This record gives sequence, structure tokens and C-alpha cells, in this order.
Amino acid sequence: MKHSVITFLIAIMITTIGYSQKLDKTKQNIISSVENHKQEIIEISDQIWKLAELAFNEHESSKILSDYAEKNGFTVEKGVAGMPTAFVATYGSGKPVISVLGEFDALPGLSQTTTPNKNPLVVGGSGHGCGHNMFGAASLASAIAIKEQIENGDLKGTIKFFGTPSEEKFFGKIWMVDAGLWDDVDVNISWHPSASTEADVQTSLALIDFKVEFFGQAAHASMDPWNGRSASDALELYTNGINYYREHVKPTVRIHYHIQDGGQVVNVVPDYSKLWVRVRDTKRSGMKPVYERVVEMAEGAAILANVDYKVSLISGIYEVLVNRTGGEVMQKNLELLGSIEYTEKEIKFAKEIQASTDKPQLGIDGTIKPMRKTLENPGGGSTDVGDVSWNVPNINLGVTTAPVDTPWHSWAVVACGGMSIGHKGTVYAAKAMAMTMSDLFKNDKLIKNITSEYLERKGNEEYEAMIDGPAPINEN
Repeated sequence: MKHSVITFLIAIMITTIGYSQKLDKTKQNIISSVENHKQEIIEISDQIWKLAELAFNEHESSKILSDYAEKNGFTVEKGVAGMPTAFVATYGSGKPVISVLGEFDALPGLSQTTTPNKNPLVVGGSGHGCGHNMFGAASLASAIAIKEQIENGDLKGTIKFFGTPSEEKFFGKIWMVDAGLWDDVDVNISWHPSASTEADVQTSLALIDFKVEFFGQAAHASMDPWNGRSASDALELYTNGINYYREHVKPTVRIHYHIQDGGQVVNVVPDYSKLWVRVRDTKRSGMKPVYERVVEMAEGAAILANVDYKVSLISGIYEVLVNRTGGEVMQKNLELLGSIEYTEKEIKFAKEIQASTDKPQLGIDGTIKPMRKTLENPGGGSTDVGDVSWNVPNINLGVTTAPVDTPWHSWAVVACGGMSIGHKGTVYAAKAMAMTMSDLFKNDKLIKNITSEYLERKGNEEYEAMIDGPAPINEN
């Protein structure tokens, strides 16, 4: 019995010593920094959650973040890349230069209170159904934690926080990349709210958005329809063409469209129609020929309906270029931090969310997932972080801010993002990112290894921003 007790105590000592060796003084200071700013960061997240501003209209949200950056000693450049709500906050000098991304735009129609059943805060209003209120707040907290370590002389180099607008609609980072804002950055860090906590080493889907307009001739729909040329007919012919084409594309391809104008009244042959079309695939190289074919179909539809047409590029984004070397650094820091713990009240809230969305009541999972194999086709969505990742090595992180199987881009994510479940994820993400950045600041060889993998994965492909003109900041 005595021997067992001694063995147990030695085991505790070894574990404690091993942990303290890994969690060095810098990381202890980083955790303290985040904790010191915790209440203000949560308040910032909640303010942005309430504002729920949409693409390129995030004026108050952007100001809240940039003002807090300035308050904490950063030099802030506002209105970068021709976008009033985009900004860069910088502290320090020299190499390495490490950056972190912050998003803050919401989604339309997802307004929600912090209750586990659908209950809009503002009927018809917008909401943070992708958790971007937490995204920007946590990333800024991580940048401030690094700034404080540079300030006290523990780290050397430059930290940058990029305030990036309109990720949900127009993909503002493309214009920021095109403006060369990451040209001097060595490694970029990003995170996203999720239903699990892991070093994210999965890619995303490449995507391109374009607008198709048809122009015909109006006429009375009953008295003299033969004098009309229907733009609505062209629209229907075009969407039929897209839908027949679906059978003949690879399973990885996705094609979506949204009819924005199909005519105004039933007794007029419409002289105008418009739709927004989106094409995706696992890689830009696979997406591009599908896009070109779908564009050609617009001409065919116009010929059939005897109308004119116009195709306008909105924007396009690349798939995320994965960096497993960076992912391993993030993974180690997640394991250092350990799992997120939840109260019985939070677990009950999570299960009620699941019941309200017809999901198994499994609760919420704050455990650290092992780093997964990078899949060739992970499915899922798209992000303009992909464009950043094709211009600088990028490390991604996912942190639990919602229950298991929560429908994303839904009221359920909004509900969690404005209460303690979201708050815990926000604080956790800030610590994990800052701890990972501290490893980069202290280890030039690590940055070289991360860069080496980035260059190998990028290969000979030249990045080309898929935009045509300035950001559409006045577009609805």
C-alpha cells in the first residue's frame, strides 16, 4: 500500500514537471494576458453579436475591434484595399512577421436570442450564424497577448491583426490579398467557431460567383405577348440548362443559383431578369472549366428566348492550402491547454438546442480531437482564407462554440454565440492561437519548415485573384 502511494505521488510529480516544462513562462504569460482581457473580449464579442452587421456594412463592428486594438498600443490602418470596414493593426518591428485573421460579418435572416429554441431577437433581422462575432474578438485577444510579450522583451518581431470584412458574401480577403497586405508576413494564423476542437488540416472548396442578367422587351402578357421578348423565359431556360448539366459533372462539383429578379407582375412580359450563380469544386483547376461551361449556357438561353444577356464576375476564392507542419504546432498547444469543460446548465442548453433542431441529444464536446488525415475531398464549404493560404503559410484552428451536429448558418449557432458556450470557445481560441504564435516567434527553423511545406504544396501554380475591379461595397 505504501509503495503504491509513493508511486502515485512520483507519477504526479513527473506529470507536473513535464507539463511545466512544456508550458513555458511565455505561454503562462499569454494565458494570463487573455484572462486579464477576458471580460472586455467577451463584451466585444457580445456587442458585435448584437449588432449583427452584414457584408461591407460592419462599420460599428469594425470600429469596436480597431478602437480596442488602438487602445492596446497597436498602430491601425483603416479602410485598406478600398474597403471602409477593412483594417490592419500592427505592433512591433522586424522579423518574424506573424498575422492573425479576424472576421466580423453576420448573415441575413438569422436573428436569435440566447435561448435554445427559435426566437428572433429582431424579426427578419440578421445574426451571427457562423460565429464571426467570436472570430474577430478571439483573434484580437491573441494578437494583444503576443503584443504584450513583445512589449516586455520576451518575444521579438511583428504581430499583425487583419480585420477582414464580408467573408460571407463577397469575400473581402481577396481584395486585401490583391493589395499585397500579406507580402511581408511569414506565417498566418486563423480559426473558426465549430462543433469540435481540433487543429484544422482540411481543405475547403474553391468557388466562383457571377451574376447573369437577361434583357428583353416588355409587352402586355395577354393582349399582345407576341410583341414581348421574355427575360424570364431566358432565366428559366438557363436554370433548366444548369440542372440538366448537373448529371454530367464530377461528384465533387456544386452549382447553386439564386433568382434575384424574375419579373415584377404577372400581366407583363418581363424585360429584365437576374440571378446569382455559384460554382464550387475541390480545386480551382476543377472548378474553372465548369464555370466556363455554365457561363456559355447563358448565351444559349439568350438565343432561345431572343433576348440579350450579360455575365458579370463577382468574385472567386481558392481552396485552402493545408499546412500540416503548422497544424502539428497547433495540436501540441491544444493538448497543453486541455479540453473545454462545461457546466450542467450549458450541457442542458446544448441538448435543448439539439432537440429543437431534430438532432440526437448528445450534448457538447469540448475534448481535443487528434489531428486527422488530410482528405482530398472533405466536402463542406468555402472560405476566402483559401486566398490567404495561397500567398502565405496558414495554420487553421477549429474550436467548439456550439453543440454536436448543430446546423451551421442557423439560429442555433447564433444562440450559442451570445452566451457562455460561445464565450468559453472565444477565450480558448485566443489562448491556443497566441501560444502557437509564440512558438513561431521563438523558432526560426519552425517557420522555415512550415514555409517549405507551403511551397511544396503550392508547386508551380501561380495565384491569380478572381476579381474584376474594386470590392463591391455598395452592392446589395
